[in-house]
Amino acid sequence: MFENLTSGAALPSLNALRAFEAMARTGSATLAGAELNVTHSAVSRQVKALEAQMGVRLFEGPRHALTLTRAGRDLLPGLTAAFDGLAAAVARARSEGQDLHVAVNASLSVKWLIPRLADFGRLHPEIRVHLVELAPHAVSRRGADVVLRLLDPDRIETLHAERIIPNAVGPVIAPSLVGALTGNDPRAAVLNAPRLVARTHLSGWKDWSAFSGRQSVAASERPVAHLHFALDAALAGWGAAVLPWALAAEAVADGRLLAPFGFHADGGAVAAIPGAGEASRARRAFVRWLVDQGRAMPAAPIPN
Repeated sequence: MFENLTSGAALPSLNALRAFEAMARTGSATLAGAELNVTHSAVSRQVKALEAQMGVRLFEGPRHALTLTRAGRDLLPGLTAAFDGLAAAVARARSEGQDLHVAVNASLSVKWLIPRLADFGRLHPEIRVHLVELAPHAVSRRGADVVLRLLDPDRIETLHAERIIPNAVGPVIAPSLVGALTGNDPRAAVLNAPRLVARTHLSGWKDWSAFSGRQSVAASERPVAHLHFALDAALAGWGAAVLPWALAAEAVADGRLLAPFGFHADGGAVAAIPGAGEASRARRAFVRWLVDQGRAMPAAPIPN
Protein backbone atom coordinates (compact mmCIF):
# COMPACT_ATOMS: atom_id res chain seq x y z
CA MET A 1 0.00 0.00 0.00
CA PHE A 2 3.03 2.32 0.32
CA GLU A 3 4.66 1.55 -3.01
CA ASN A 4 3.92 4.96 -4.54
CA LEU A 5 5.23 7.09 -1.68
CA THR A 6 8.82 6.99 -2.93
CA SER A 7 8.19 6.92 -6.66
CA GLY A 8 10.21 9.25 -8.83
CA ALA A 9 13.56 10.81 -8.04
CA ALA A 10 14.48 10.95 -4.36
CA LEU A 11 14.89 14.35 -2.79
CA PRO A 12 18.51 15.40 -2.19
CA SER A 13 19.78 15.40 1.37
CA LEU A 14 18.60 18.23 3.60
CA ASN A 15 22.21 19.08 4.51
CA ALA A 16 23.14 19.45 0.84
CA LEU A 17 20.15 21.69 0.16
CA ARG A 18 20.97 23.82 3.22
CA ALA A 19 24.58 24.16 2.12
CA PHE A 20 23.60 25.27 -1.38
CA GLU A 21 20.97 27.71 -0.12
CA ALA A 22 23.36 29.33 2.37
CA MET A 23 26.20 29.57 -0.17
CA ALA A 24 23.94 31.00 -2.86
CA ARG A 25 22.30 33.49 -0.50
CA THR A 26 25.52 34.73 1.13
CA GLY A 27 27.63 34.47 -2.03
CA SER A 28 30.43 32.61 -0.29
CA ALA A 29 31.24 29.12 0.97
CA THR A 30 33.12 30.76 3.85
CA LEU A 31 30.12 32.87 4.94
CA ALA A 32 27.80 29.91 4.48
CA GLY A 33 30.07 27.76 6.62
CA ALA A 34 30.10 30.39 9.37
CA GLU A 35 26.30 30.52 9.33
CA LEU A 36 25.96 26.72 9.40
CA ASN A 37 28.84 26.19 11.88
CA VAL A 38 30.83 24.01 9.47
CA THR A 39 33.98 24.56 7.41
CA HIS A 40 33.85 26.17 3.98
CA SER A 41 35.22 22.95 2.50
CA ALA A 42 32.30 21.02 3.98
CA VAL A 43 29.90 23.44 2.28
CA SER A 44 31.70 23.01 -1.03
CA ARG A 45 31.55 19.20 -0.75
CA GLN A 46 27.84 19.27 -0.02
CA VAL A 47 27.17 21.55 -3.00
CA LYS A 48 29.18 19.30 -5.31
CA ALA A 49 27.28 16.27 -4.05
CA LEU A 50 24.00 18.09 -4.69
CA GLU A 51 25.05 18.94 -8.25
CA ALA A 52 25.99 15.31 -8.85
CA GLN A 53 22.68 14.00 -7.50
CA MET A 54 20.59 16.53 -9.45
CA GLY A 55 22.68 16.17 -12.60
CA VAL A 56 22.96 19.94 -13.13
CA ARG A 57 25.52 22.65 -12.43
CA LEU A 58 24.35 25.13 -9.80
CA PHE A 59 27.41 27.43 -9.85
CA GLU A 60 29.71 28.43 -12.66
CA GLY A 61 32.85 30.50 -13.16
CA PRO A 62 36.25 30.54 -11.43
CA ARG A 63 36.45 29.41 -7.81
CA HIS A 64 37.03 32.94 -6.49
CA ALA A 65 34.09 34.42 -8.45
CA LEU A 66 31.35 31.79 -8.67
CA THR A 67 27.92 32.81 -9.95
CA LEU A 68 24.64 30.94 -10.01
CA THR A 69 23.62 29.10 -13.16
CA ARG A 70 20.07 29.26 -14.46
CA ALA A 71 19.29 26.07 -12.51
CA GLY A 72 20.80 27.59 -9.35
CA ARG A 73 18.74 30.77 -9.73
CA ASP A 74 15.59 28.71 -10.20
CA LEU A 75 16.30 26.58 -7.13
CA LEU A 76 17.30 29.29 -4.65
CA PRO A 77 14.02 31.21 -4.00
CA GLY A 78 12.00 28.12 -3.16
CA LEU A 79 14.67 26.79 -0.81
CA THR A 80 15.09 30.14 0.95
CA ALA A 81 11.34 30.43 1.52
CA ALA A 82 11.16 26.83 2.74
CA PHE A 83 14.07 27.11 5.19
CA ASP A 84 12.85 30.49 6.44
CA GLY A 85 9.43 28.97 7.04
CA LEU A 86 10.93 26.05 8.93
CA ALA A 87 13.06 28.37 11.09
CA ALA A 88 10.07 30.58 11.87
CA ALA A 89 7.89 27.58 12.77
CA VAL A 90 10.53 26.12 15.08
CA ALA A 91 11.10 29.50 16.75
CA ARG A 92 7.38 29.92 17.40
CA ALA A 93 7.08 26.42 18.84
CA ARG A 94 10.07 26.91 21.12
CA SER A 95 9.31 30.34 22.45
CA GLU A 96 5.58 30.94 22.24
CA GLY A 97 6.51 34.30 20.75
CA GLN A 98 8.62 35.53 23.67
CA ASP A 99 12.10 34.98 22.21
CA LEU A 100 13.37 37.51 19.69
CA HIS A 101 16.40 36.82 17.47
CA VAL A 102 18.07 39.97 16.15
CA ALA A 103 20.87 39.88 13.57
CA VAL A 104 22.96 43.04 13.48
CA ASN A 105 26.32 44.17 12.09
CA ALA A 106 29.09 44.22 14.70
CA SER A 107 29.68 47.98 14.68
CA LEU A 108 26.01 48.90 14.96
CA SER A 109 25.55 46.33 17.71
CA VAL A 110 28.49 47.45 19.83
CA LYS A 111 28.17 51.22 19.42
CA TRP A 112 24.41 51.77 19.10
CA LEU A 113 22.11 48.85 19.90
CA ILE A 114 23.65 47.19 22.95
CA PRO A 115 24.00 50.45 24.96
CA ARG A 116 20.22 50.91 24.55
CA LEU A 117 18.99 47.36 25.17
CA ALA A 118 18.54 47.84 28.91
CA ASP A 119 15.73 50.26 28.08
CA PHE A 120 13.99 47.66 25.93
CA GLY A 121 14.39 45.09 28.70
CA ARG A 122 12.83 47.48 31.20
CA LEU A 123 9.84 48.09 28.91
CA HIS A 124 9.44 44.46 27.84
CA PRO A 125 10.90 42.15 30.49
CA GLU A 126 8.93 39.22 29.08
CA ILE A 127 10.83 39.29 25.75
CA ARG A 128 14.20 37.54 25.59
CA VAL A 129 16.46 39.18 23.00
CA HIS A 130 19.09 37.00 21.33
CA LEU A 131 21.76 38.92 19.39
CA VAL A 132 23.64 37.28 16.53
CA GLU A 133 26.28 38.88 14.34
CA LEU A 134 25.31 39.69 10.77
CA ALA A 135 27.94 39.26 8.07
CA PRO A 136 29.17 42.65 6.77
CA HIS A 137 27.22 42.67 3.49
CA ALA A 138 24.37 40.30 4.33
CA VAL A 139 20.74 41.43 4.48
CA SER A 140 19.33 38.22 5.96
CA ARG A 141 20.22 35.66 8.59
CA ARG A 142 18.52 32.30 8.99
CA GLY A 143 16.22 32.29 12.02
CA ALA A 144 16.42 36.06 12.63
CA ASP A 145 13.16 37.83 13.44
CA VAL A 146 14.74 41.22 12.67
CA VAL A 147 17.87 42.22 10.77
CA LEU A 148 19.27 45.63 11.70
CA ARG A 149 21.80 47.25 9.40
CA LEU A 150 22.63 50.29 7.29
CA LEU A 151 20.91 50.17 3.88
CA ASP A 152 20.93 52.32 0.77
CA PRO A 153 17.58 53.80 -0.40
CA ASP A 154 16.87 51.19 -3.07
CA ARG A 155 17.34 48.23 -0.75
CA ILE A 156 15.17 49.82 1.94
CA GLU A 157 12.29 49.71 -0.52
CA THR A 158 12.94 46.27 -2.01
CA LEU A 159 13.42 44.65 1.41
CA HIS A 160 10.35 46.37 2.91
CA ALA A 161 12.56 47.64 5.72
CA GLU A 162 11.57 50.12 8.42
CA ARG A 163 13.72 53.26 8.54
CA ILE A 164 15.20 53.79 11.99
CA ILE A 165 17.92 56.48 11.66
CA PRO A 166 18.39 58.57 8.49
CA ASN A 167 21.97 58.12 7.38
CA ALA A 168 24.52 60.88 6.91
CA VAL A 169 28.28 60.54 6.61
CA GLY A 170 31.10 62.85 7.55
CA PRO A 171 34.73 62.92 8.72
CA VAL A 172 35.53 63.14 12.41
CA ILE A 173 38.74 63.78 14.28
CA ALA A 174 39.84 63.99 17.91
CA PRO A 175 40.64 67.47 19.29
CA SER A 176 44.04 66.20 20.45
CA LEU A 177 44.99 65.26 16.87
CA VAL A 178 43.88 68.67 15.60
CA GLY A 179 46.24 70.26 18.10
CA ALA A 180 49.10 68.01 17.07
CA LEU A 181 48.64 68.60 13.33
CA THR A 182 47.52 72.20 12.90
CA GLY A 183 47.11 73.83 16.28
CA ASN A 184 43.54 75.13 15.85
CA ASP A 185 42.31 74.31 12.32
CA PRO A 186 40.14 71.14 12.46
CA ARG A 187 39.31 71.28 8.73
CA ALA A 188 42.96 71.28 7.70
CA ALA A 189 43.63 68.57 10.26
CA VAL A 190 40.93 66.30 8.78
CA LEU A 191 42.29 66.75 5.26
CA ASN A 192 45.87 66.06 6.31
CA ALA A 193 45.45 63.40 8.98
CA PRO A 194 46.05 59.70 8.34
CA ARG A 195 42.85 58.14 6.99
CA LEU A 196 41.25 55.40 9.05
CA VAL A 197 39.62 52.94 6.64
CA ALA A 198 37.29 50.13 7.75
CA ARG A 199 37.63 46.99 5.65
CA THR A 200 33.86 46.49 5.88
CA HIS A 201 33.27 49.97 4.41
CA LEU A 202 36.14 50.75 2.06
CA SER A 203 34.30 53.48 0.14
CA GLY A 204 33.78 55.84 3.09
CA TRP A 205 36.33 58.49 2.16
CA LYS A 206 35.49 58.23 -1.54
CA ASP A 207 31.77 58.66 -0.82
CA TRP A 208 32.39 61.69 1.37
CA SER A 209 34.65 63.27 -1.27
CA ALA A 210 31.89 62.84 -3.85
CA PHE A 211 29.33 64.45 -1.55
CA SER A 212 31.52 67.31 -0.39
CA GLY A 213 33.80 67.95 -3.36
CA ARG A 214 36.80 67.87 -1.03
CA GLN A 215 39.83 65.61 -1.26
CA SER A 216 41.98 64.40 1.59
CA VAL A 217 45.68 65.00 0.94
CA ALA A 218 46.92 62.47 3.49
CA ALA A 219 49.52 60.11 2.13
CA SER A 220 48.81 57.30 4.57
CA GLU A 221 45.87 55.02 5.25
CA ARG A 222 45.43 53.03 8.43
CA PRO A 223 43.15 50.04 7.78
CA VAL A 224 41.02 48.59 10.55
CA ALA A 225 38.58 45.69 10.55
CA HIS A 226 35.26 47.39 11.34
CA LEU A 227 33.64 50.80 11.60
CA HIS A 228 33.60 50.59 15.39
CA PHE A 229 37.37 50.04 15.27
CA ALA A 230 37.63 53.22 13.17
CA LEU A 231 35.51 55.08 15.71
CA ASP A 232 37.66 53.97 18.63
CA ALA A 233 40.86 54.73 16.69
CA ALA A 234 39.60 58.23 15.89
CA LEU A 235 38.75 58.79 19.57
CA ALA A 236 42.29 57.74 20.44
CA GLY A 237 43.76 60.28 18.01
CA TRP A 238 45.18 57.70 15.58
CA GLY A 239 43.65 59.35 12.51
CA ALA A 240 40.50 60.81 10.99
CA ALA A 241 37.55 58.60 10.02
CA VAL A 242 34.48 58.97 7.84
CA LEU A 243 31.60 57.52 9.84
CA PRO A 244 27.83 57.21 9.66
CA TRP A 245 25.97 59.53 11.99
CA ALA A 246 24.45 56.67 14.01
CA LEU A 247 27.91 55.64 15.21
CA ALA A 248 29.48 59.08 15.61
CA ALA A 249 26.56 61.02 17.14
CA GLU A 250 27.32 60.50 20.83
CA ALA A 251 31.03 61.30 20.55
CA VAL A 252 30.35 64.42 18.43
CA ALA A 253 27.61 65.61 20.80
CA ASP A 254 29.86 65.44 23.87
CA GLY A 255 32.90 66.94 22.12
CA ARG A 256 35.15 63.87 22.11
CA LEU A 257 35.18 64.10 18.31
CA LEU A 258 34.97 67.12 16.05
CA ALA A 259 33.03 67.12 12.76
CA PRO A 260 34.22 70.34 11.10
CA PHE A 261 32.60 69.61 7.72
CA GLY A 262 29.27 68.38 9.10
CA PHE A 263 27.49 65.32 7.74
CA HIS A 264 26.03 64.71 4.28
CA ALA A 265 22.72 62.82 4.07
CA ASP A 266 22.93 59.99 1.54
CA GLY A 267 19.27 58.91 1.43
CA GLY A 268 19.96 55.64 3.22
CA ALA A 269 19.18 54.69 6.78
CA VAL A 270 19.83 52.30 9.59
CA ALA A 271 16.84 50.06 8.93
CA ALA A 272 15.05 47.05 10.39
CA ILE A 273 14.49 44.26 7.87
CA PRO A 274 11.69 41.86 8.81
CA GLY A 275 12.48 38.18 9.10
CA ALA A 276 10.45 35.35 7.62
CA GLY A 277 6.87 34.65 8.61
CA GLU A 278 4.20 36.75 10.25
CA ALA A 279 5.37 39.40 12.67
CA SER A 280 5.15 38.20 16.26
CA ARG A 281 4.12 40.47 19.10
CA ALA A 282 7.78 40.53 20.20
CA ARG A 283 8.96 41.62 16.75
CA ARG A 284 6.35 44.37 16.53
CA ALA A 285 7.29 45.65 19.99
CA PHE A 286 10.99 45.65 19.14
CA VAL A 287 10.57 47.51 15.85
CA ARG A 288 8.36 50.12 17.53
CA TRP A 289 11.04 50.57 20.17
CA LEU A 290 13.74 50.91 17.50
CA VAL A 291 11.71 53.62 15.77
CA ASP A 292 11.35 55.51 19.07
CA GLN A 293 15.10 55.21 19.69
CA GLY A 294 15.80 56.56 16.22
CA ARG A 295 13.51 59.54 16.77
CA ALA A 296 15.37 60.35 19.97
CA MET A 297 18.66 60.69 18.08
CA PRO A 298 19.89 64.26 17.58
CA ALA A 299 19.93 65.53 14.00
CA ALA A 300 23.27 65.31 12.23
CA PRO A 301 25.08 68.65 11.85
CA ILE A 302 24.51 70.00 8.36
CA PRO A 303 27.43 70.25 5.91
CA ASN A 304 29.36 73.49 6.12
